[in-house]
Amino acid sequence: MAHTVKHDRDNCIGCGACVMVCPKFWEMGDDGKSVLKGNKDNQLEISDEDVAINKEAESSCPVNVIHVD
Repeated sequence: MAHTVKHDRDNCIGCGACVMVCPKFWEMGDDGKSVLKGNKDNQLEISDEDVAINKEAESSCPVNVIHVD
C-alpha cells in the first residue's frame, strides 16, 4: 500500500528537525527551508517501510507542516 508525505513548505520555519530525524527523505533548501527529496508539488509517495521514519519527522516538526497519510 502506498502512503503519501505532504509538506506545507510555505509555512516551514526551517528548524531542520525533519532533516536530523530523516535525512533519507529530507534536506535543507537554499532558502533555509526543508525540502522533501524527490517530491512533486511538495508531496511524495512512500512505501510501507518508510512510513515510520517519516512519521518521526512529522512528530518532530514544531509547526506541523509535515503530514503522512
